[in-house]
Formats: sequence, structure tokens, C-alpha cells
Amino acid sequence: MGLLFMIILVGFVFGLIFNHFLPLLFLKNKKLGALPRGSFGYIPLLGETLAFLNPHPSTTIGSFLQEHCSRYGKVFKSHLFFSPTIVSCDQELNYFILQNEDKLFECSYPKPIHGVLGKISMLVVVGDTHKRLRNVALSLVSTTKSKPDFLTHIEKTTLQILDSWKDKKQIIFCQEARKFTFNVIVKQVLGLTPEEPQTARILEDFLTFMRGLISFPLYIPGTPYANAVKARIRISASVKQIIKERRRNNNIIYNNNDDDICGNMNINSQKKGSDFLEILLGVDTLSEDEKVSFVLDALLGGYETTSILMAMVVHFVAKSPSALEQLKVEHECIRGKKKKGESLNWEDYKMMGFTQNVINEALRYGNIVKFVHRKALKDIKFKDYLIPAGWKVLPILSTVHLDPSIHSRPLEFHPWRWETQRQDQTGKKFTPFGGGSRCCPGSELARVEVAFFLHHLVQNFRWSVEDDDQPIAYPYVEFQRGLVLNLDHFAL
Repeated sequence: MGLLFMIILVGFVFGLIFNHFLPLLFLKNKKLGALPRGSFGYIPLLGETLAFLNPHPSTTIGSFLQEHCSRYGKVFKSHLFFSPTIVSCDQELNYFILQNEDKLFECSYPKPIHGVLGKISMLVVVGDTHKRLRNVALSLVSTTKSKPDFLTHIEKTTLQILDSWKDKKQIIFCQEARKFTFNVIVKQVLGLTPEEPQTARILEDFLTFMRGLISFPLYIPGTPYANAVKARIRISASVKQIIKERRRNNNIIYNNNDDDICGNMNINSQKKGSDFLEILLGVDTLSEDEKVSFVLDALLGGYETTSILMAMVVHFVAKSPSALEQLKVEHECIRGKKKKGESLNWEDYKMMGFTQNVINEALRYGNIVKFVHRKALKDIKFKDYLIPAGWKVLPILSTVHLDPSIHSRPLEFHPWRWETQRQDQTGKKFTPFGGGSRCCPGSELARVEVAFFLHHLVQNFRWSVEDDDQPIAYPYVEFQRGLVLNLDHFAL
């Protein structure tokens, strides 16, 4: 019995090892070129995944990429996320991959991500489904970003957050930033305010959802991953209930329009077009489940990514007195042209040139998105390399942002570089939100929120940060201590 067990165990281990290296033995199109150099590692299935995911400051490329690029070059093969992989730290290949979405490559996030986000999340779907969802997102953003109601709400939320600091000497900024971005996005997407009971329930489930999204994908009751899947179901149910109530209220308004046209028009004007959901209800190209999934994607993008960007900006500016001083001058100039208490508008936002430089530099230097997941749809030749069909392909965005051959003094926070690099913001050198047809559609909304928050922050506070509190790539970016700010309040 013991011998049989040993034979089975040895056979199983041998099978794992053979399967691990199998992709190297059966390449069909060697005439297209040779595989890049590299290593699959020695751990079956996992390969080099653990080393690749080893945490490091997000302002560096990390020891794994440093060692592999030095040994194999900017393009190399590896075995990551249970798949044979081509890793690209090359500017030209990254651009080639991002610009050939659905032609030569397609989005290919690990299956556990699908389990949390849902199968029809815009982040994981491909082809026509992604195009439909993205077109709706772009339309919503373009009609929302400059609306006075949206801009006024951002500013109001900013002032509420800053007012809560007036008697504090120290805060955990990441907590404050997430509070700010959630209040903004839940209002913009669902029309809810922080005081409403539904908001508290959605936030509680959303925090559970976020913890599971970045956890080990083990679906056992009680684990963060399993809790996240259940939280997503509850959030979906909440959104469906809000949709049902919104439709019922709209029907009441329309049906009673003849009886009380003035009153009902006032009610309707408060709701109609005031948030993403109201507009989504009139979109015929999306199914009900797609609309619900779209809402969750909007909440996710508007909450986590924007709050981390805010934290990055505040962190880097704290360490650059000259950048802080120039920001202060820019925003005092804008405020000086307005009446006391007058709200910011879209024209004011377009005057925040140096603010945009600071945001760009925080995105480049801090690298909120380190890499994206793609898969080769066919055998592809790029230069002298073969990228086999079915292999995972990882364009590493951070390596281009921190490459000294592309950016002068890349390991310094230097916003003034963008005074001469504006033309490269959407080019090959700078891809903080991805690129091609999967570039983040809500990136402009994030910029507006950060800019408006900075407008009031730099005019009312000075702050310092702890030296050991820096952004760490896990690969998701998080501050080690939540970004502790020591505050000096001098106005408001």
C-alpha cells in the first residue's frame, strides 16, 4: 500500500513538472522566430509568480524585473499566474500589444478575478461586449465631467472632508481619500448621499468586496475571497432594487404628469440625468445584468484608483516644497479671480496647468497600474521574437515610466518635465491608465477630483509625511501605514 502511494505521488509530481515545461517542447511556429530568453522557474504551476509578486516600492521596478532584465533583456519568457508568459518591459512591444487589442491579443485576467468582478465586468469581457460597455462609459464620462452639478458636488465633498480636519494634528490620509472618493462616486453613479441607509450598507459590502479582490483566491466559506463573492451578490441585489425603485418613481411621475405638471417636472428634473444610473436606464444596448455590472465597475474604478492617485499626489508634493509652492500660487490665482464662496467650474479646471503636471508625474513615478494581463490570439513575430498563441503576455507599464533611456532622471519626482512632454501623455512613454481600446474611460473624472481637492488643500493646509510611509506595489499599490499626515491648518 505504501509503495503504491509512493508510485502515485512520484507520478503526480513528474506529471506536474512535465506539464510545467510542456509548452517549451511543442512550439508549432519556430520559423517565425525564437522564444525570448528566460526561465520558467522550478515550481510547477506557480513558476516564478511568487518572486514576480514580491512587494517593492512602486517607485522602482522591483528586484525581480531588475534581475531578469539585466540577465535576459527587456523581453523575456517566464511562467506566471499558472501560464507560460512573455514579459515585456520594452516600450515598443508594450505599445504594439496595447494597440492590437482583439486583433492579435485579448484581455486575459486570471479566472479568480472573474469570480469576484463577475463574468460580464467591463474589466474582463472581450470583443463586442467590451466595445458596447466601453462606448456607454465614454458617453457617460463625456457628458458628466464638465457638468456644474458634478463639479459642485466634488467641491462640496472636498470642503466637508477638509472641515473635519480643522481640529486634528494627524490623519490617515488613505482613509480620508477613500471616504472622499466613495462619497463622490456613489452620488454620481447611484444618486445616493452619505446620510442614506443604503449608502452605509453598500459601503460595508464594498469594503468586503475590495478586501477579497486582493486576497488569495480560495473559495472556502469565511475566507476574504469567498466573502467578496457574496458581497458582490449583495451589492448587485442592492443596485437592482435601486433600479426597480427608480423605474417605479419615474413611471409615477410620467403617469401623473397631466395632473400636476409643475410639481412633477420639478421632481423629475432632480432625478433625470443627475447620475449614471438614470442615463443607464435609457440605454437599450445593455441588458439588465450588464447595467448592474457597469455600476459595480464604476464604483470600483471611481473608489480605489482615484483614492490611491490622491494619496500619491499628496505624498510626493509633501516631499517637494517647490512643487507645493507653485501649486499654491496657481490655485490662489484661480481663486483670486472668483467671488467669495463661488464654486469652481470647468473653465477653472482647464486653467490648472501645473496641477496636471503634478498629477502626470505622480502617475508616472508612482505607477498605480504596474502591468496588465493579455493573451496572444495567434503566433506573433515581433522583431526577432516569437510570441506563441495561447501564451499570457504581460506588458509592464512601470518599467517604461522608470526607464532612464526614456525619461530624464526617472527616479525623481519632477513635475516640470511635463512642460516639454505634453505631446507624450497618450503616447508610448506614458500609459498610466493602460492603452488602446482598453484605456480607462474614467481617467478624466479622476483628474478632476484630484485637481479640485488640491485646490482647497494647498490653500488651507501644510502637511508632512513619515519617511518610512511609502507606496508599495503588492502589485496593487498601498501605503505601508496608510499615509500618515502631520497637519498644520492655517485657514479655512
